[in-house]
Amino acid sequence: MNKKISLITVTYQSAKTLESTIESVRNQNFVDLEYIVVDGGSTDATINILKKNEDIVNQWISEPDKGLYDAMNKGIQMSTGEVIGFIHADDVLATPDVLSRVIDRYVETDFQLLYGDLQYVSPNDINKVVRYWRSGSFRPQRLQWGWMPPHPTVYFSRQLLELVGTFNIEYRISADYEWLLRALSVPSLRVEYLPEVMVRMRTGGLSNRSIRNVIAKSSEDLRALRTNNVGGMRTLFFKNASKLTQFVRRN
Repeated sequence: MNKKISLITVTYQSAKTLESTIESVRNQNFVDLEYIVVDGGSTDATINILKKNEDIVNQWISEPDKGLYDAMNKGIQMSTGEVIGFIHADDVLATPDVLSRVIDRYVETDFQLLYGDLQYVSPNDINKVVRYWRSGSFRPQRLQWGWMPPHPTVYFSRQLLELVGTFNIEYRISADYEWLLRALSVPSLRVEYLPEVMVRMRTGGLSNRSIRNVIAKSSEDLRALRTNNVGGMRTLFFKNASKLTQFVRRN
């Protein structure tokens, strides 16, 4: 039986990369897809791109929002699929079978949350790998050691959404991390790991765009850890230190 995936792209002034994101969605060999784009009121060529691609973009809006996570929540509210995921306007789905692999695993396991691996790539060449985030299998105790799957690879069921809710927009940079801590702390959560690259993500995102943002993110990460009773400064240290290994394995 077919299961619908709602895939959401959040964008603002990203016309330069949005078309490659949409093209990676268009190339998917999966049929029952609801593709939603939430734009924050861009004044570049974004609207023209969306109008040109309405054959693959099922719903889109363009209006001011309260930030990235408010826009992501809007996309969730617009969605109707049994499984929900995100592909941001600077990212591309790594292969044409990403969505079919997700839904096959959902049919097999009835997961509540699935994740995979991610490649950070050069902003000017998505085939040039800068960092490789190999997630590894989930165990609840790994959260205390700073482990976390890459959010752009995460797909979750509507059942889990009803349990944990949407993103907390009081977090400006780390709402995705806080949400994952909240979700992965659910007792007996049904989690699946897809050990393959699901997303290629251009470097230069919000959290590491400046030293000021790096400091702000660390502060928000610590708050998220303490709010969800997962850990404190030690956990935050290991979380940041674990990123160093991503520069070693690039293929």
